[in-house]
Amino acid sequence: MNATVNLPVHGVGLGLRRSLLGALAQTPEPVADFLEVAPENWIGLGGRLARQFAAVSERYPLICHGLSLNLGGLAPLDTRLLRDLRAFLDANQVQVYSEHLSACGDHGQLYDLLPVPFTEANVRRIAERIAQVQDALGRPLIIENVSAYLTLPGEMSEPAFVAAVLDEADCHLLLDVNNVYVNSVNLGGDAAPYISAMPSKRIAYLHMAGHFDAEPDLKIDSHGAPIIDPVWALLEHTYQCHGVRPTLLERDFNMPPLEELQRELQQIRHYQQAAAIQVRA
Repeated sequence: MNATVNLPVHGVGLGLRRSLLGALAQTPEPVADFLEVAPENWIGLGGRLARQFAAVSERYPLICHGLSLNLGGLAPLDTRLLRDLRAFLDANQVQVYSEHLSACGDHGQLYDLLPVPFTEANVRRIAERIAQVQDALGRPLIIENVSAYLTLPGEMSEPAFVAAVLDEADCHLLLDVNNVYVNSVNLGGDAAPYISAMPSKRIAYLHMAGHFDAEPDLKIDSHGAPIIDPVWALLEHTYQCHGVRPTLLERDFNMPPLEELQRELQQIRHYQQAAAIQVRA
C-alpha cells in the first residue's frame, strides 16, 4: 500500500479528553486547528458523551492516535480491534491514524507502552505488522517514537532503529519531542542529534507534552504537567532541522483550565511563526 501521507490538518492541535468536552463546546471560536482522538476512549460510546463528541467533531478536524495496537509485540494483531478502528475511522471520516512503536500486550492488554529490542529482525517484523494494519484500516499508519525507562539488548541505536522501521515499512513518523527529551535523560544521549537524525520526509506531525520528575535522572512521560524550557528549545530545534509541522499538545492528567492549555497552544504557535519567518528571511 502507498504510505504517502497528505496530512489534512495544519497548525496547532490539542488532544481531546472527555473532561474538555464542556469547555470546548462553550468557546465561541475553536481553540486549536485540530483535535487528536484516542479511538479506544470513544468507540462504542452512546448517550450524552456521544452527542458531545459529535458536536465537537463538527467544529474541529479530527485525527486519531491509538493506544493498544501492540505493533512491537509478539502476539498476533487484534483483528477485532482493527475492525472496530476501521469502523470508527470511517464513521468519523478520519484519514490520519497513528500508533506507538512499542509493545503493549502479549495474550492480554498490558496497559503500558514497552520498548522493543533495536534489532534488524525487529525492523523487518514490525514493518510486516505495519503493512497488515494499513491493509486492515485502508489508511497509511504513522508511528510514534516512545518514552522508555530501560533499554533491551539490541544492535542499533534508537534513532537508527526508528529510521530503519520508517524506511522498511515506507511509513511516516509522529515525532514526540518530549519523548526524545525524556529518553535522553533516562537512558543517556543527546536529544538534539536524535531529532536531527530523523528523516525530514517521513515526519508527519509532532507531539509536545510535559512530564513528571520522579528523580533527577528519571523522568516519567506523564502528560500531566506544563512543558518545560528544554523541551520548548527542542521544539525550536526540530523546526529548524525539519521545517514547521503540525504540532499537538498532549495533556492527560492534572488537567488545568482550558485557558492554561490555550497559553501552551499559543506558545507552540509562536515557535511555528518564528520558524516560518526565519525561512522567509
